[in-house]
Amino acid sequence: MLKEVCVENFTVIPKAIEHGAGRVELCDNLAFGGTTVSHGVAVQTIQYCHSKNVKVMAMVRPRGGNFVFTKLEIEMMRQDIAHFKQLGTDGVVFGCLNESGWIDEEAMLTLLQAAEGLDVTFHMAFDQLKTESQFAAITWLAEHGVKRILTHGGPGNTSIENNLSRLKELIHFANDKIIILPGGGITEINLNHIAAVLKVNEAHGTKIVGQLEKR
Repeated sequence: MLKEVCVENFTVIPKAIEHGAGRVELCDNLAFGGTTVSHGVAVQTIQYCHSKNVKVMAMVRPRGGNFVFTKLEIEMMRQDIAHFKQLGTDGVVFGCLNESGWIDEEAMLTLLQAAEGLDVTFHMAFDQLKTESQFAAITWLAEHGVKRILTHGGPGNTSIENNLSRLKELIHFANDKIIILPGGGITEINLNHIAAVLKVNEAHGTKIVGQLEKR
């Protein structure tokens, strides 16, 4: 089981890896759903993680709020992807929607071109799509080279345990086309149960290897 830990600063990363994190999703501002980190944090994280044979997925999101981005914000994201690629990140995490509640295809194609050669995760913007559009979104993302989709299986204010049936449907539809990465409320306590029910090989969470931040 590959445990992807979501962190918003470098200080907890050594402990996370020591406790079994196999991949790091590097963000800032988790209170706002995660945004792009600074150059310095990215450099130190990538260097440290690679010294421990742990991969880094860098969040690319210029602000909190919705996932409908302006052309200027898309250009910021394109530049951030190029920057992270230069720093040696293993992958990037982003997602763009349009005003109609569908994938912003033009924006995604621009960013996917910039991310060529990197792993790409489409993040929980996926959960903002209408339920009836999600299967079509899986197909579109798989056809355009996205490697995985991070999803809670339902609205963010729901318990992931209550979304397992929907996650199973998404995983079954995705089959071998793309990885469905469950996240949002997965902890070291419920991980084994969720993994067994969903039959997944990787999962995501801020507490997936235990409590990292001091309370």
